[in-house]
Amino acid sequence: MASLLPSLSSPISRLSLLLYRPSLQLTIKATNKLQFRNKSVKKTQLFKFFPAHCFSNSASNLQMVQTQKQRMGENENLVVLGIETSCDDTAAAVVNSNGEILSQVISSQAELLARYGGVAPKMAEEAHALVIDQVVQEALDKANLTEKDLTAVAVTIGPGLSLCLRVGVQKARKVAGSHNLPLVGVHHMEAHTLVARLVERELQFPFMALLVSVDDAIGEAYDKTAKWLGLDLRRSGGPAVEELAREGDAKSVKFKVPMKQHKDCNFSYAGLKTQVRLAIEAKRINAEISLASASDEERQARADIAASFQRVAVLHLEEKCERAIEWALNIEPSINHLVVSGGVASNKYVRSRLDEVVKRKGLKLVCPPPSLCTDNGVMIAWTGIEHFRLGRFDPPPPANEPEDVVLDLRPRWPLGEEYAEGKSEARSMRTARIHPSLTSLIKASVKQESQSAI
Repeated sequence: MASLLPSLSSPISRLSLLLYRPSLQLTIKATNKLQFRNKSVKKTQLFKFFPAHCFSNSASNLQMVQTQKQRMGENENLVVLGIETSCDDTAAAVVNSNGEILSQVISSQAELLARYGGVAPKMAEEAHALVIDQVVQEALDKANLTEKDLTAVAVTIGPGLSLCLRVGVQKARKVAGSHNLPLVGVHHMEAHTLVARLVERELQFPFMALLVSVDDAIGEAYDKTAKWLGLDLRRSGGPAVEELAREGDAKSVKFKVPMKQHKDCNFSYAGLKTQVRLAIEAKRINAEISLASASDEERQARADIAASFQRVAVLHLEEKCERAIEWALNIEPSINHLVVSGGVASNKYVRSRLDEVVKRKGLKLVCPPPSLCTDNGVMIAWTGIEHFRLGRFDPPPPANEPEDVVLDLRPRWPLGEEYAEGKSEARSMRTARIHPSLTSLIKASVKQESQSAI
């Protein structure tokens, strides 16, 4: 599995390679450890391989799987409630193992984003807390189900903002505990990838994935550009910039493509953001004046900057993606698909440009529909099904669990580890307050299972 991971101490994202071994169950459990509350989380683009042996059974939970089958009837589908509160949207969905989306509910925090110019963790937490009960109940009502009809509850436990994650996990534990349901802890970025298997049922392992998300990556660059251009942030920066860019000349502003000299798969949008900011200052664009109130001349200037930014930002993505595909095919020639998911993957320009790259390399591009690219409960529920089928879940929590129980939240939880061929030697990853990567947990589990078998 190759994974482009964030450098938490720099704006450069880095690529790492690892092959999944038989995995362990992912857990949500109460602990006595003090959890850190970080103020921000850095998501990034992620290139990742998912080999055929990525998933394996957890023998300790197979009996519970059988119990659940008996409870539902052998011929019934798995039905999972997914809860997502990792950042700025409160989402819940009910999905079954046939890939049917029985319901999907999202409560947006767009007004808060516009008011604060981005995510304010404490405000986001309060917004989640206000609507979480309503969102979950609405998801059940729209599916015409009650909690008694569920097989399990899946919930995002990381990465994300700890204050926000806590709201979703507490709700999931309350539902699961009250109705004696197993819990599946979900890795947010893994869910963005695996939802592609709901959309494209023929998608088999191994495949390659590019996760295009926000914060310290292309999505954050779109958001900053939108803010500096005075665009409406209630719909987020990506769609706003993409729409305005259609009016502009993409070659009118000569922005430089980032990191042309780096022959690896790292990303950085810091330099491009600086170029955009300087161009906006040179044009004397006042972000306090809305686009609707701008003169025709200033609107055109803003559109030209938006179009030029988008062309270069995505060109950076194309170049690194093409290099990563070449590298991946050398390692695993059987790869046939590139999955592109995450918030910015809903951008039509991004999709069309990456589709050209993928076709040149003889692969097929798989993109979830835009409604499943941004954060949503469907991807959490579906990933919960993928894990539950193989016995990776926690038993039901206590029905009367105290409200102040300390939870196992994973605000910083890498998917993979660094790999020498894809990283910049000049940078290093700061590991403070990072939960052990999914890969290291898998390796530890494999070692423990091997020792137990002897």
